[in-house]
Amino acid sequence: MHKIRGARAALLAVGILLSISGALADNKTIRIGVITSLSGSAAESGAQMKAGIDTYLRTAGDTVAGKKIEVIYKDDTGPVPDVAKRLATELLTRDKVDILAGFIFTPNALAAASVAAQAKKPMVIMNAAASGITAKAPGATRVSYTIAQSVTPLAEWAYRTGSRRVFTVVSDYAPGLEAETWFNKTFTTAGGQVIGSVRMPLATTDYAAFVQRIKDEKPDAVHVFLPNGQPMVSFIKAYREKGLDKAGIRFLGGEGWGDEDVLKAGGDTLVGIYSAGFYSYTRPGAENGKFVDAFSQTVGGKFKPSFLAAASYDGMAMIVKTLAKTNGNTEIGAFMEALKTYTSSSPRGTVAIDPETRDIVQTIYIRRIDKTPAGALIANEIEKFDGVKDPAK
Repeated sequence: MHKIRGARAALLAVGILLSISGALADNKTIRIGVITSLSGSAAESGAQMKAGIDTYLRTAGDTVAGKKIEVIYKDDTGPVPDVAKRLATELLTRDKVDILAGFIFTPNALAAASVAAQAKKPMVIMNAAASGITAKAPGATRVSYTIAQSVTPLAEWAYRTGSRRVFTVVSDYAPGLEAETWFNKTFTTAGGQVIGSVRMPLATTDYAAFVQRIKDEKPDAVHVFLPNGQPMVSFIKAYREKGLDKAGIRFLGGEGWGDEDVLKAGGDTLVGIYSAGFYSYTRPGAENGKFVDAFSQTVGGKFKPSFLAAASYDGMAMIVKTLAKTNGNTEIGAFMEALKTYTSSSPRGTVAIDPETRDIVQTIYIRRIDKTPAGALIANEIEKFDGVKDPAK
């Protein structure tokens, strides 16, 4: 009997030791759950996000405050809020992540925000750009940009540099409507006139009729907001074919016009257009040069970093540097308090977090697509707006 009791006591002691050692091992790891698109129509964007994160950890190291950083990637397959919500729940309850991150799409970020809020976990938004997201969870912080933050300087610049009558054309979805609202509001406040606005169905592939209508209205400029990638290329080709450039109608775009896929596909049709944004891989500066080189090593030279990759790189930098401040404490109160004073240099310039809104504060550049003597297309930064906050808050 005593032997049995002794055996039970020994087993109990082993169990306690295993439990303690497991807790200690867990204590030595900080888990970050990233929800992004690894398949489907947005897989290229997901690859950019993953490569940006991986580049930071590869160059800066994957430990902080003596703890190992483990990143767990989950595939949302595209703009599917129900999937994003399920993945956020799985990451927090099954994988025991300390921080949620990623989010290409606004609907997915909004769905996950409710889960993060309930679990009282930090959430770092690396792309989704609708202004209201950070208000949905007390631990939500955005390191990318908002639509309003990008188009407001563009509208100010357009008026200041001579445009008085503008036509706006956007894809009919939430980001497009936000771009239309904030550009038009800013431009008319400055004294300009919006002589027409068109919302195109999201599935549009032939833009000829819309472009012809713009030409017929004879504006000084056209403000365009489209989903990144092929829609942008198709539209700019129609703009050239219909002769809007020759008619003196200045082209004003948003973020993404300086990304490699657009520059390659659009070619010389892009030369001379203007856009506003926070990053292009062609921007000058030693810090961006180092980032582009490191990124190339991460992906084996397969593609250049997009604005999404730069934001994801900065997002992981922010997480790691904030954890260094908290000595590895991921508790939402400590993490968010440390973020209030966050500022850092970055491939895009100096960035900070607005302590009131938890959104990024950054420089927005006005870029013109130019062709170098060597024949390369670059997003040439011709003016900048420093310290831009999200005007929607």
